[in-house]
Amino acid sequence: MGNENRIINGWLMVHIALCLIFIFAPIAGSFVFSLNSDRFPSLPLGEFSFKWYRLIYEDPLVWAGLFNTVVVGLTVAVIATVLGFGGAYTDFRYNFFGKSIYLALALLPPTIPVVIMGLAMLAFLSRIHLSGSTISVIIAHGVMCSPFAMAIIRLRLSQMDPDLEAAAWNLGGNEWATLRHVIIPFTKPAIFAALFITMAVSFDEFAVAWFVSGLNETLPVKILGFLQGQVSPRINAIGSLSFLLSITLIVLAQLLLRNPEAEKK
Repeated sequence: MGNENRIINGWLMVHIALCLIFIFAPIAGSFVFSLNSDRFPSLPLGEFSFKWYRLIYEDPLVWAGLFNTVVVGLTVAVIATVLGFGGAYTDFRYNFFGKSIYLALALLPPTIPVVIMGLAMLAFLSRIHLSGSTISVIIAHGVMCSPFAMAIIRLRLSQMDPDLEAAAWNLGGNEWATLRHVIIPFTKPAIFAALFITMAVSFDEFAVAWFVSGLNETLPVKILGFLQGQVSPRINAIGSLSFLLSITLIVLAQLLLRNPEAEKK
């Protein structure tokens, strides 16, 4: 029986390794070719060079797209986290008629295909004369990212002893004081994790941004424009930097969401 378990575990490890290779091989290839002096990705590789990184550093279009991306990402992270906290606390604290419908609608946006979401956002924002601006991207990404923040914060709230609120009330604290001194400190790791995750989601999303951004393109939309215009190694360099930024935000979120007490057990 022990030998069979070892064989099964071995095959599972091989399967996981193959899956990871399949996922990360294109990303690794992008890193390698971004440091290759040759214009076209081919073997054998040319000389080691930072030429393509220097070119994107000198490209004003890249900086304009990065500026829009940072502005949108930071704003969306704050808005989505505030909305997500409100939705998560409402789910945790209150029981009311239609709560299941409320949760279904609150968590619906990530399940909608991005093309349909982009068209719907374009139609709605055009009707209220906001399409084609940075605000339109913030609104669209805020709708998409809020459910992620809500899910992360609600997970943290589920780990809290529900008697803590009652104890705070018995000690004289009102609902706002309890929220400020008990709920928010307890959920602080999840709040920061939600900020990082929603920022990463906003940073990487391009389909909806492509529909509603107009001339205020984010960096992923700029990359799409480069792909449509010509095959350039600059895309590998931009993609490598974007991946590093996104994975850094995700790793920070995961570190904040770790439960040291659970790991000790």
